[in-house]
Amino acid sequence: MTTTTVPRTQDLSEGALGMALLDIERRDLATARRHLARATARGVSTGSNASLFHGAPALEFVLARAHAAGDDVRWAVDRVVDARLAAAHRRQASGALPQLAEWDLIRGLTGLAALLLSRRPIAPRLPDVLACLIVLAHPVRDDGRMLPGWWSPVGPDGKEMAGGHGNNGMAHGIAGPLAVLSLALRAGIRVPGQEEAIDTFATWLDRHGAHYWSTAAHLDAEQPPTADPARPSWCYGQPGIARAQQLAGIALGDPARRQAAEDSIAAVLTDPPHLARITDSTLCHGWAGLLTLTRAVAADSPAPARFAPLIQELHRRLAADWEHLPKSGFLEGRAGAQLALNATDTTSWSRALLLT
Repeated sequence: MTTTTVPRTQDLSEGALGMALLDIERRDLATARRHLARATARGVSTGSNASLFHGAPALEFVLARAHAAGDDVRWAVDRVVDARLAAAHRRQASGALPQLAEWDLIRGLTGLAALLLSRRPIAPRLPDVLACLIVLAHPVRDDGRMLPGWWSPVGPDGKEMAGGHGNNGMAHGIAGPLAVLSLALRAGIRVPGQEEAIDTFATWLDRHGAHYWSTAAHLDAEQPPTADPARPSWCYGQPGIARAQQLAGIALGDPARRQAAEDSIAAVLTDPPHLARITDSTLCHGWAGLLTLTRAVAADSPAPARFAPLIQELHRRLAADWEHLPKSGFLEGRAGAQLALNATDTTSWSRALLLT
């Protein structure tokens, strides 16, 4: 089978870096080295586009799965982290609203926090990144009205949107900071305001999480409008949000929140109209992502057996379809689908999705 697209070499989502994750999980280090050589042949970015899913941080994440991330790579990532923190602090001081790329999982500080959390020993810069994410829980005044601190002045596509929006998903929304703050707390890493921020983000998603994103009209309404039926996935929608809520319940010692999150996952995965909206096998928004997510939910549930038939059915759907994917990479391609299908996570590759 050949791919119909040319992978972006430094891109963890589509490029050779993501393909190396599969090699490393399979302990095929010879093939991993070839993919890594391809990924770094033209240098590695430490610029403003560097993130968990691109450039030096993405390279560190992949190398660390094989315990091969050296000091030179970590130092390069530390410089990226320092630059991103400085930019966020300047933005906060100005009173301006943030762009999603400042703080989300794919491009921003949430992804860098996930990477630093995976270091052993834990990176000394991690508390500073978590503190920057905690600031998002503080309301801000903009144009005469109070808004959530993570409200973006533009739409989810980066284009002008009247009133801006509040993104709710795992990949680009507030479920990402909720997950990483909860994972950090669960690992014993505490910074001032962390538990309060977790509660703020979780409570927001209780009210607004049925929507991919919230608009100014949602803020003005007594109750958010009923959400239109939407694709359930890791990146956007109820499954990714529910996993973040489960992690929050565990971190805060809130069994009711954890139970509600698990019930939400089970309800979505047994609802044919919801499942009919899944149209591919990718990690990002398809069967592979749902399978990986559900395994993580089950592993943290006091009643994992309830998820066993759901996992079996998701595995069946993925196995029947993954080879049809036109791309070869991680988030939207065959490498990610095979990682999910293999049912192993010995390298903790799923940390890139904030699932573990």
